[in-house]
Amino acid sequence: MKLLTKVLLLLSAGLFAASAWAVPVTLSQLTGVTGGSPAGTAVFKADLSTLGLTTILSIAISDNSSGLGGAPGQFSGFDLDAIKLSTTDCATAACADGLAGLAVFDFGAGTAFTPGSQRVPIDPKLFGTGPAGNTVDNSVATLGAFDGNSTTAIPGADGFISMGDNGILSFNLTSAVSTVGLWMYIGEVGDNGEAAASDIQVNSTHVPEPATLALLGLGLAVMAAGRRRRS
Repeated sequence: MKLLTKVLLLLSAGLFAASAWAVPVTLSQLTGVTGGSPAGTAVFKADLSTLGLTTILSIAISDNSSGLGGAPGQFSGFDLDAIKLSTTDCATAACADGLAGLAVFDFGAGTAFTPGSQRVPIDPKLFGTGPAGNTVDNSVATLGAFDGNSTTAIPGADGFISMGDNGILSFNLTSAVSTVGLWMYIGEVGDNGEAAASDIQVNSTHVPEPATLALLGLGLAVMAAGRRRRS
């Protein structure tokens, strides 16, 4: 078997393993709102101890808002204020805001972002993203704290990232986390229903890095070209 074929098979196996243990979570909204100034972040929680996984290593959020709710342009899609994991069960947004959270997120190298589309008028990139619009600028998004300013005014908006319609944001945790007594909290800036319209899953493995996916796609294209030449 040629080396390229072996590599592609291994990559494919890794992708399958990563997706085979992905489990969707059910969210419930906490009482009240929190955030920066103005404060308008709704906080949702999920009980991860009931999902049938022993540990988790990654979390993925996919926007499914279909162009409904929220603002246009750079503020399109799910506006994520923060994400935390904790063994404390909160009933209010203020409680979740005060949690330290487990130190298992790397909002730089451990975060992968596929930007969604913008509603007109189109801006150069989504809010809270890096220079090319395909990474998280955590100096703006500050995803470890419920501190988003619930506004689209510039200046004024701060403390969150807008994912765009059908955008995907995934977090590879720095270490495996036991699901025993574990709660996940996410904050939606503006409380406009986009969190409920999103697909949020936890995974017992790391999600593939974008470079890995690109390598797999390139390899498959090379193999397809080779088959065409032989035929």
